[in-house]
Amino acid sequence: MRAAVYHGDHDVRIEDVPEPEPREGEVLLRVLRSGMCGTDATEWKAGPLTFPVNRVHPVTGATGPMVFGHEFVGEVVAPVAGGRFPAGSIVASGAGVWCGACDRCREGRTNLCRRYYTHGLNAPGGLAELVAVPERTLVAVPDGLPLDAAGLAQPLAVGLHAARRSGVRDGDRVVLIGAGAIGTFVLTGVRHLADVEVTVVDFPGARLERALRLGADRVVEVGDAVRDRVLEAAPGGADVVIEASGAPGQLNAAIGMVRDGGTVLQVGLPAKQQEVDVHALVMREITVRTTLAHVCGEDLAPALDILATTSLAAELLDSVHPLGDLAEQLERLATGRLEGKVLFDPTLQEEER
Repeated sequence: MRAAVYHGDHDVRIEDVPEPEPREGEVLLRVLRSGMCGTDATEWKAGPLTFPVNRVHPVTGATGPMVFGHEFVGEVVAPVAGGRFPAGSIVASGAGVWCGACDRCREGRTNLCRRYYTHGLNAPGGLAELVAVPERTLVAVPDGLPLDAAGLAQPLAVGLHAARRSGVRDGDRVVLIGAGAIGTFVLTGVRHLADVEVTVVDFPGARLERALRLGADRVVEVGDAVRDRVLEAAPGGADVVIEASGAPGQLNAAIGMVRDGGTVLQVGLPAKQQEVDVHALVMREITVRTTLAHVCGEDLAPALDILATTSLAAELLDSVHPLGDLAEQLERLATGRLEGKVLFDPTLQEEER
C-alpha cells in the first residue's frame, strides 16, 4: 500500500509498504481523510520532538521510519469479531492508545497513561491507504456528516480537552492568545462548554475575522498596546487566559492579562525554553494549567457532534490533497503560509486533483 513515511527532517517519502496486520482488539481501516498538525510540521522542519527517527512501537517492538498521520477517518475493512463496528462503518480515530489499567487511566486521565502511544507519532499512522488501530480508540461518524468535516474531529477533540482544562464557567471573561488552527479549536471548545465573554488576540487579518465569525465577542490586534486594550475590555484582568500561540514571551503576556486568583492555560509549545514571572504568579496567586492531547472517551464524540452542528469545518478547512502533496503542504504549515487545516485523501492519485 502507499503511505507517507517519515525518515527525518525534510524527508517524508510516499512509499509502498506492507499492509498492516491487525492485532487482537484492532480493526483495519481504509483511510478516507487524514490531517496534519503543527507537531508534524515541526518534525518536518527540525526533526523528531520526542522520539528518535527509528522509533520503537511500544506494543510490537518494531523499529524503523514511521508512517505519519494522527488525525484520520476511515472505513472499517476488517472488524473485530463481535465488536462495535461492522465492516463498512465510517469512524473517526482518536489516534492515542491507553492501557486502561494504570493509575492515570483509573483516574480517567487516559491521555497520561503510563503506556500511552500515538498512531502517527510512535506507531504507524493514518497518512496511508490502510491503518490498524484498537477499536476502543474509534467513534462512529454521525450520519450525514461530510468526510471533510469528520477529518477535523481529532484536533477539535484536542481543543475541547484544552477548554475543559481551562476550567471555564458561565460568566467568565476569557482571553485567547492565538487564533490559528489550534486556537480556533480551543475557541470552539470554550464556546461549547460555557456562556463566556471571549476576547481573541492575534495579528490583524483573516484569523481574527474568522474568530469573530466563530463566536469571539471582540478581537485585539497584536501591538504595543495589546495588554491595555485587553484590560479595557476586562478591567482587573480576565478570569481565564488561554495561550495558544506558542510564541516567545506569550506566557508572561498571559500572566499580565489575568486577574488576581485567575487561571492561565498554556496550550502552545514554544520552540525554546521561556522565562516566566514566578513572582507575579505567587504574589497574585495565579493558577497555571497545561493541556496535552485529549481524553478519547470524553472528547472525540462531542467533537463530532460539534462539527455536525456548526460551521467550523467550512471556516477552517483549507483544501484536500492526495498523499503526494504532503511535503509541499508541510512546508506551507511550517513556514506560516497556511491559515487553516489541510486534509489528505489517500484514495486520490496526484493526477486526480
